Amino acid sequence: MSGNLADGERAGAARPCLEIACDESGSDGENLTGGNTDVFAHASVSLSVTAAAAAVRETRDRIRSPAEEYKANHLLREKHRAVLEWLLATDGPIHGRARVHLMEKTYFVVDRAVSLLLDDPEGAVTLFREGRRTFGEEGWRAFLDAANRLLRVRPNGDPVEIFYGTADSLARAHPGTDAARILERLAATRPRAESYRAGCADGPPLIPVLNPLLPAIVRTAALWSGDGRPVTLVHDRQNMLTPDRIAWIEQTARRAGVGLAGVRLVVARDDARVQVADFLAGIARKIASDELNGRADPALTALLRPYVDPASVWGDARSRALLADPVAG
Repeated sequence: MSGNLADGERAGAARPCLEIACDESGSDGENLTGGNTDVFAHASVSLSVTAAAAAVRETRDRIRSPAEEYKANHLLREKHRAVLEWLLATDGPIHGRARVHLMEKTYFVVDRAVSLLLDDPEGAVTLFREGRRTFGEEGWRAFLDAANRLLRVRPNGDPVEIFYGTADSLARAHPGTDAARILERLAATRPRAESYRAGCADGPPLIPVLNPLLPAIVRTAALWSGDGRPVTLVHDRQNMLTPDRIAWIEQTARRAGVGLAGVRLVVARDDARVQVADFLAGIARKIASDELNGRADPALTALLRPYVDPASVWGDARSRALLADPVAG
């Protein structure tokens, strides 16, 4: 998806920086298991300001809403289905020039908790895939909420006691299962959890464990700099994106060999490219959520698939296969 060498550019000459505009949808802070959305989406577009403005203008002309600022919800209304299909179509204004990184929030919580306590990503996958079937909906929800509470910077109650009490109760109720065996391993990790909580008590960490935005931005930079061309990310302003965190993003990307030249914040309504990224982020989040919850619209899923980052964060193999384009990237 990265840009090609400009016509006439000499081999070996310094390559110009590619400017990518970004926005997100589905941010609920640290409440990943009980918020308003179950998918987080981070979209990015490689469009000129002129091309993006033309896409926004055409969207407005087709929808004809008096709203001053258009959002994804305008395109997701059934009466504007044709406009949504036009935007995502292969002959539409963003095809081949846009990507979206998706995160299934509940899996993100399980992955972060198990990785922090056991340093076992595969264990997180097993627990996520087996947990609901083994523990039932109520038991699984209790575990997810306890894990979310444990990792939050400012939780209610005693998060360590609640987490380990919940894990122990579920493991005892379902002995011998793959999911229970992972919870039994977690029982020995209480000192690590208490150390984590003590660190949070000293002040909010620079990089909150439960925040999906920061790793998504690093991944976005990697998506667009895959051919060695440096990129600058132009991002909608977010309270989370402080100067220190932007520095962390840049340093993390560079340590990973990603050619991120920098991150620049703008007001979305002042940059048509960010507005287009906002459209895609909101659309992708809704389509992905419908897919996860058995409400899929196959035609929309097919239209979205070429835009989805194959490294999106899914715990469910079926969803990954349906939503990710295996040849994209």
